[in-house]
Amino acid sequence: MQPSDGYAQGAAPESRKPAQAEPIQAEARSQESPDANAPEEDMGRLMAVAEQEYRALRRGDMLEGTVVSIDRDGILVDVGAKSEGLIPLSDAQKMVDEHELAVGDSVFVAVVQPEGRGDHILLSLSRARSERGWKDLQAGSENGTMFRGRVAETNRGGLVVEVEGVRGFLPLSQISSVRINGLAGEDLDRALGEMIGREIPIKVLEVNRKRNRLILSERAAVQELRQQRRDELLSELHEGEVRTGRVTRICEFGAFVDLGGADGLVHLSELAWHQVTNPADVVQVGDEIKVLVIGIDHERRKISLSLRRTQAEPWTTAADRYKVGALVEGRITRLTAFGAFAQLEDGLEGLIHVSELSNHHVAHPRNVVKEGDVLTLRVLRVEPERRRLGLSLRQVDVMDQGEPS
Repeated sequence: MQPSDGYAQGAAPESRKPAQAEPIQAEARSQESPDANAPEEDMGRLMAVAEQEYRALRRGDMLEGTVVSIDRDGILVDVGAKSEGLIPLSDAQKMVDEHELAVGDSVFVAVVQPEGRGDHILLSLSRARSERGWKDLQAGSENGTMFRGRVAETNRGGLVVEVEGVRGFLPLSQISSVRINGLAGEDLDRALGEMIGREIPIKVLEVNRKRNRLILSERAAVQELRQQRRDELLSELHEGEVRTGRVTRICEFGAFVDLGGADGLVHLSELAWHQVTNPADVVQVGDEIKVLVIGIDHERRKISLSLRRTQAEPWTTAADRYKVGALVEGRITRLTAFGAFAQLEDGLEGLIHVSELSNHHVAHPRNVVKEGDVLTLRVLRVEPERRRLGLSLRQVDVMDQGEPS
């Protein structure tokens, strides 16, 4: 019986000839994968480059590129596409003028027109910066980040501030750089106008990209900076240090002095060597003074200062400056039943005993002198260790007048 496959008996079928089949398979594999031995990462890179070169760009796409050239026509940027992108010079004039942009710099740009001027893609640096700015501001609002902004113009009710490429509104209530309380009309406009161009610290109060709404606060930023500075100052201050500060506020119990980010209190008793009832008699707001740090309360975050201790205690040199028999000038500061006190200098008073007021009997010192009188007096005794100084009014006439010392 003949074989059904049509082959002659004893003949080998062609499919069983390996010498011919194997080269054909090898050739097929070679055509399908001409670079089969290349590393996988090289293939991935080639594919990524090809995809970027040939993918269609759309309006609003954000790209990172490299500045190729800068001339009067604009800024050419290589964004890895078939053609280079062009940023109009007007879009980045400030950065070019201020040398913030140079050939070789990496830039973040937005596609304005996939086919713009000639063969170039039209790009925008400012739009990209604005979009990235909105994202940064949103994140900053959530994280409490502090930014730096530039005052661009005044506006009804506040200022317009540029921050991270976005224009935001700074309400009057959130301004801290200038004193505007009580100002109105032209005075307010003038004060706000002086801030234009100034760079200030800013925190974000509200951000809404869809509504193009950005509300800012300088006050919150300044408060945070002052808190940071206060912490630093408290950590670096030491008792016994002499610091220069500025008087910021006066109250009935003393004066507050700004040491450069934190206020310390100079109590009434530490303002002068003499008794003080009104701090304004010694210092005024705005005065720059030297103070001694006499106490630091880290838990309560308070600093105690002294003004009088930066000056020599007058009694220590009183015996050298006031000699017995010398004539001096003194101002009557208070009256008592036994005499009158006269201040010769800050922190140094002497007593005119009632018997030394006149050659005649004196029922009460007020019959001879009154508070505020400035008189020529004779020094009778000096006792620095007891802080006592004896003076006489009647003996000025008894002895030669001479000149007050």
